[in-house]
Amino acid sequence: MNTDASKRALRRRHLTMRSRLTADDIETAGAALACRALELPELAGAATVAAYVSMGGEPGTHALREALRARGVRVLLPVLLEDDDLDWGEDEGPERLAPARRGLLEPEGPRLGPEAVTGADVVLLPGLAVDRRGMRLGRGGGSYDRVLARLAAAGADPALVVLLYDGELLDEVPEEAHDRPVHAAVTPSGLHRFTPRPR
Repeated sequence: MNTDASKRALRRRHLTMRSRLTADDIETAGAALACRALELPELAGAATVAAYVSMGGEPGTHALREALRARGVRVLLPVLLEDDDLDWGEDEGPERLAPARRGLLEPEGPRLGPEAVTGADVVLLPGLAVDRRGMRLGRGGGSYDRVLARLAAAGADPALVVLLYDGELLDEVPEEAHDRPVHAAVTPSGLHRFTPRPR
């Protein structure tokens, strides 16, 4: 099986597992994730964090985003463009989120431009799994591959952190040439570090 087919099969498996979660499972995991994530020194010292609004069976991000905003952290949220690239807007709370394409919720405020992510101290990435080298399995749309390429092109070096459920840390994720490792993963039961961050 080639790499692309292996990724598709792994995505199907993890999406099926997530589809079996109840709303209570997702909310409970999201609360635990927020507690764990807030233990990360990178988040403790962050002025700006690029996050996302969880959807469907994804680990909930609401509690973490609210905790960051309560700390005075500027939280950026993605806005999906027609070509599947991402623009960004500021998180001004759940009452300022509007329905958008593909069932997403996006910030209502001004658009800050795709380059806004390069000013983040931490980028929280969605994913379906990550392996012990930090290679992330995304949903396959390529939006966050563009974000990671944009960060590299700008010479930006935020902490890259993927939010997952327990059981989504794997021995190996199929890897393609454009894939980039994340620095850490947060699950409801703990923090997992991969590539050391240069200082």
